[in-house]
Amino acid sequence: MKQQDKLLVTYCEILLTSTIITSLVVAFLIVEKEVLLGVIIGLGILGFFIAKSRGIPHKIDQVYREHPWFFYLTILLPMIIAIVFCRHEHFALFMIASVAIYATACLGLTLQLGYAGLTNFAGASFLGVGGYTVAVLTNQSIPNVLVILLAGLMAAIIGSLLILPVLRTRGHYAALVTIAFALLFKTFLEINDTLGGPQGLKITSFKIFGLDFNEPFLGGSFYLSYVVAALLLMVGVFVITRLIEKSWLGLHLDAVRLDETVASCFGINIAAWKILAFTLGNFFIGLAGGLYAQMLGHIAPTNFTFGDSLILISIVILGGIGNPLGVIPAAFLIIVLPEKLQFIQEYRFLLFAILVILVLVYRPEGLLKRGLRSFYRNWGREKA
Repeated sequence: MKQQDKLLVTYCEILLTSTIITSLVVAFLIVEKEVLLGVIIGLGILGFFIAKSRGIPHKIDQVYREHPWFFYLTILLPMIIAIVFCRHEHFALFMIASVAIYATACLGLTLQLGYAGLTNFAGASFLGVGGYTVAVLTNQSIPNVLVILLAGLMAAIIGSLLILPVLRTRGHYAALVTIAFALLFKTFLEINDTLGGPQGLKITSFKIFGLDFNEPFLGGSFYLSYVVAALLLMVGVFVITRLIEKSWLGLHLDAVRLDETVASCFGINIAAWKILAFTLGNFFIGLAGGLYAQMLGHIAPTNFTFGDSLILISIVILGGIGNPLGVIPAAFLIIVLPEKLQFIQEYRFLLFAILVILVLVYRPEGLLKRGLRSFYRNWGREKA
């Protein structure tokens, strides 16, 4: 078989796999009967083993490296189709938007943990900084788009203050600094009456160019507008994260993560690169928190607990540390799966925990392992 024919067969297999995954995801989001949910989960597990036996994951990885445009196309088109099918389903659209927002926040954590090696257990706190910034500023005569950007900026500013003690510690001690900040942040919100105290704050509707996000959008649910905004934000942050990884910025961050002593011997300013990763990562998390608060319409300290920070870290680890693409399926599993398994009551957390443990035991590198660094082909080469 010729090389072109093999490539065509590979394309067809990947398109078929993407179609099947999209169908299962849409069915999983819409179906409410317990028996059907069990059947869908069973079909998903069976399909995974069949795809693995046919070498589909390896083919997908090969296409992702050699033809990334086709890979991203097979993700975007089914995603659009899934949104069209679910355009009248409030719960399904809310889950899709939540997954996109959490994935955006986890891209910020990937920049910190996966690239620079900074463990941040206060991710939910920076989500809260962005959310409360939006809650306070929406009552002012400031455009809502600018308010979202200010939410990210405020999270970056507060993160720049937290980085000072983080730079003076290493390893587990640096992680303890972020844990302490997460606990202090929630306590601060609960005792601060200006920010609503334990009851929180109500947020007015999100408007862009006269479009009210709390009104039906394109004949569907009002959550559809939030889904579009969340996906655009996620795609934008994903592109920036990938560009950083592929550039000399990512190379410097990798050097800092792997060995600080060797990196400093080669003239790399360790503190400067840690500050960059921590600040930029928190900026992304703040953006996600601002949009999340707008979608909820009301925020309280209970929305940004230390447990939520652990969920964000779990998404990064489960998806594959340092792989921006892995946070998307991991966010779907961790956010959507417990919600859809509510019919088994508290046992859903036991089943969910067992699933996560099995994935980490049999695939410790995560769902999508970060591959070896590969720069773009033409970078660093002179044109003939």
